[in-house]
Amino acid sequence: MELRGCVSLVTGGGRRVGGAISKSMAAQGSDLAIHYRNSRDEAESTAEELGRLGVRVECFAADLSQPDEIEALFDSVDRAFGRLDVLVNSAASFDRGSVDEIDAEAWDRVQAVNLRAPFLCARAGASLIRSSQRDGGSPGLIANIADLSGVLSWPGYAHHGSAKAGLLHLTRVTARELAPEIRVNSVVPGPVLPPPGATFESEEWLALCRRLPVGRGGNPSHIGDTVVFLAQNDFIVGASIVVDGGEHLLGASHRK
Repeated sequence: MELRGCVSLVTGGGRRVGGAISKSMAAQGSDLAIHYRNSRDEAESTAEELGRLGVRVECFAADLSQPDEIEALFDSVDRAFGRLDVLVNSAASFDRGSVDEIDAEAWDRVQAVNLRAPFLCARAGASLIRSSQRDGGSPGLIANIADLSGVLSWPGYAHHGSAKAGLLHLTRVTARELAPEIRVNSVVPGPVLPPPGATFESEEWLALCRRLPVGRGGNPSHIGDTVVFLAQNDFIVGASIVVDGGEHLLGASHRK
């Protein structure tokens, strides 16, 4: 897919990994619909920065735990841009809790944001992508952003990890069902950002990165560049690309 002139919607696209994805897509000439929930200032700052690249950028607020707000989000993108070529499901929560601490409410809250929302976004996005396609054009793309908790058994993340494992399987199921008009793939980031509250100088973060096979941590642009690669290579369908400096090779015991 030639991204110049395309429209990409990135959920959670104003900050952290989502912001890096937005920047990588804009650098290739894609217009951007940046979704945010609470981080309006960061989304608008990212939009202003990307607008200087000569692409069109609009921001849209929505609580993705609410199905009606997901529908309204895609209606708004359709009205603003009149088309959609790429959907990146990046928005997510990162709740932690032991099995004894996670009650039904906490479980449902995490599943709603990390698994149900990507499904509902994919369904709405697929409809808009299909209506945007031109005869002989490249297939659209849906890229789901998972993480290693869906691959490895991280203690303390039963609800989060189960949702991300579900997202990886959802990628495969929707890839088969939505092809050939739409390609669905996923990216599995490893240590590219310290967790909220930590910094790149935190000893815990530095120690984790030193244990990686590559001996260092990554950065969010590694994820953005991978999404661009998935958009540009139209023979990749149903794949999950791990971008983690080799952390998955160390097994679940690597993270305590």
